[in-house]
Amino acid sequence: MAEINHTEFPLLERITLPAYLRQLPLEQLPQVCRELRQDIIQELSGNPGHFASSLGVVELTVALHYVYNTPYDRIVWDVGHQAYGHKILTGRREVFRTNRHLGGIKPFPSPEESEYDAFTAGHASNSISAALGMALAAKAKHEDDRHVVAVIGDGAMSGGLAFEGLNNAANTPNDVLIILNDNNMSIDRSVGGMKNLLHQLQTNPTYNRIRYKASRQLLSWGWMSEERKRGILRFNNSLKSLINHQQNVFEGMDIRYFGPTDGHDVIDLVRTLRTIKDMSGPKLLHIHTVKGKGFEPAEHGGALWHAPGRFDPQTGELIKADETGLPPKFQDVFGHTLLELARQNERIVGVTPAMPTGCSMNIMMEAMPGRAYDVGIAEGHAVTFSAGMAKDGLLPFCNIYSSFAQRAYDNLIHDVCISRLNVVLCLDRAGLVGEDGPTHHGAFDLAYLRPIPNLTVASPMDEHELRHLMYTAQLPDRGPFVIRYPRGRGSQPDWRCPMQEVPIGRGRRLKEGRDIAVLTIGPIGVTAQAAIRQAEAERPELSIGHYDMRFLKPLDERLLTEVATRYKRIVTVEDGVRNGGLGSAVLEWLADHGMALPVTRLGLPDRFVEHGPCKDLYRICGIDAEGIKNTLTR
Repeated sequence: MAEINHTEFPLLERITLPAYLRQLPLEQLPQVCRELRQDIIQELSGNPGHFASSLGVVELTVALHYVYNTPYDRIVWDVGHQAYGHKILTGRREVFRTNRHLGGIKPFPSPEESEYDAFTAGHASNSISAALGMALAAKAKHEDDRHVVAVIGDGAMSGGLAFEGLNNAANTPNDVLIILNDNNMSIDRSVGGMKNLLHQLQTNPTYNRIRYKASRQLLSWGWMSEERKRGILRFNNSLKSLINHQQNVFEGMDIRYFGPTDGHDVIDLVRTLRTIKDMSGPKLLHIHTVKGKGFEPAEHGGALWHAPGRFDPQTGELIKADETGLPPKFQDVFGHTLLELARQNERIVGVTPAMPTGCSMNIMMEAMPGRAYDVGIAEGHAVTFSAGMAKDGLLPFCNIYSSFAQRAYDNLIHDVCISRLNVVLCLDRAGLVGEDGPTHHGAFDLAYLRPIPNLTVASPMDEHELRHLMYTAQLPDRGPFVIRYPRGRGSQPDWRCPMQEVPIGRGRRLKEGRDIAVLTIGPIGVTAQAAIRQAEAERPELSIGHYDMRFLKPLDERLLTEVATRYKRIVTVEDGVRNGGLGSAVLEWLADHGMALPVTRLGLPDRFVEHGPCKDLYRICGIDAEGIKNTLTR
């Protein structure tokens, strides 16, 4: 990557911490924003990351750190896609080029990395709840001068947790400020009634100033008790709704609403924040921004510029590697196969929580717009919504990234599995995902799904197996069915094949042996095949068998019996946590059947795996070909 010429950013060079930003006169802030935006563009053109979201909040980021005494005052960023400018202004500009690199700075805000990162981010909709907790903690510790701000956007307001936080904030004494960054986008374009409402809200600035002055006067006269304040607030909200011919959902919850206002006018944002900063009670500032602001291709590029990879910062041309002859991405095999199956089976519908492009369900949406649904960032709802459709005869394929599916665990148990409904849950991004790090690794699904009754859990070794499992899952009376597969490419360039039924709970013997049995589940089996070849070449006396288990639940007891009676040692390999996954299931089966056999479990360790290229992370975890080979030959 080419060196960045920082001398073209004279103001930004001086801002090594927000305290230095606060020393600048207000009229210089627009130049700071221009420099910060250009710095992000240049840095991310060669070191890819979450691009458009961070460009959209440059002015807000500068205004927040200018008005608030960070890190004492808390800024809680939702999701974290928006936080690159925040990182650059808070002492990490010189190391920002290591963002998402192995051993470099983290891809999302993390208190482990900086005291300016008030709370862990990575999944959507948690900022309001976390900020409210911090505000009440400040009150309990008599830190009355500490301000807490939650910045929520990128579609996160559609998540149920955001509404739970709003409801609690409305009914608990607090002074939290919620900033709603409304860019009409999540990753793909934002959907739902909340999006439509946000674009219609209007609040008169003169009205707000008069109301504020009146409330302060009443307070000074001693006429404003907490009960009277609530009554007056409800009356004012009703009066304003009558005048404006609309109901403001936030003020309907007794949360003071300001906006909508231009999120790209940094001087106005500073003045607004200063005005409302010390107001008592929960407040919401609604700003309009443009995702990708300041870089024209990103302003009009939709989901493509959420995380575009490398690009030319002058022309906006994406720099793509030559993919000729490469195997397809698993997500694309899913997308094309789903459409193929939907054309054959009219009961099939598609469901995704805000990731149609990321999971390739957009293929079905474009071909069959009436049979595929983007429900917004709402994973729990996606599962229960699917359950409702399944209850009345449809067959939903609900696609959720593995780490995000953690948010729908109760919905899966209570709404799908208890009633044994025909929902196919496709978990994309299972296993290690690379540069997005621990908040996004699909590390836990095998372990947390295995105990659930009525649930079939499968993972394909390659693209052909993915097609076979999807075909099998849509056959009549299969019940709840999970198919998990990784981010990235498979191993079969010629991936289209006739689909056929796979017997539930049946694995495959891929190679016979007599000394060591290697049991794998999912695409890690391809890596294990290479490791077996290397091990037998290094130690010709070894005879290693290989079994693709296919199903974690139910286990193939026929294969396990063969393994337990034929081999001297077992090695299990999985790209999920060792605790509770395939290796644990094999050990439990052996114990239940009174069999004693040495078992070595390879998988992810009992710690959160950091960010970095997948090849490096698999090596560190000992489940790349070299690591598996070393286990087999020791």
